[in-house]
Amino acid sequence: MIYSIFFALVNQAIAQDVDSLLLSLDSEAEAPTQLLPERIMLTQRIFWGEKGLLRTTGIVPLTESNRIKELKIRRTMLVAHQVLGYATLAGMIAQGVVGQRLYSGEGQLKGLHESLAGAVNVGYFTGAALSLFSPPPLISRQVKGLNSIKAHKILASVHMTAMIATNLLAGKAEDPRYAKIHRAAAFTAFGAFAGATIVMKF
Repeated sequence: MIYSIFFALVNQAIAQDVDSLLLSLDSEAEAPTQLLPERIMLTQRIFWGEKGLLRTTGIVPLTESNRIKELKIRRTMLVAHQVLGYATLAGMIAQGVVGQRLYSGEGQLKGLHESLAGAVNVGYFTGAALSLFSPPPLISRQVKGLNSIKAHKILASVHMTAMIATNLLAGKAEDPRYAKIHRAAAFTAFGAFAGATIVMKF
């Protein structure tokens, strides 16, 4: 019963977020004065920039018709990024519960904890790649002050750093000197990741 309620709430949240995401993506369909925005993330520039790999190799030339197709790809990738984000957050919660019991001396849960860690890592880094390497929007808007997108990006920097630290320390977690640091990094990653998910609701 509890699980069915939880999954119903998650499905509703995903549906609401996808709707709001699609509305924001629809606003990118304004007639552009240029094919690429002035500001592009480095990860996007590598593939989708004017001299990006997909342009210089001729796989995806920089044309108006291709940019329209790219926006559809962008939409799909960002929706998948959000859905994977929710799944990863659920995996992090499960991993945290098992991890706490592991720290309490239930050594038989180590295998389960490692399996959950593997699933969380796959979900997390796949979701990150979907966002970082998606085609750029048509327009890069500069908004003064803090908004949900800026907060999401700031928190993403925090949880990405903490996630890498958590993985680097995972092999040393049995050593008491590193166990507390590993645990702190894991909690930081979870807190920032949860925060990044929540701010997109506002």
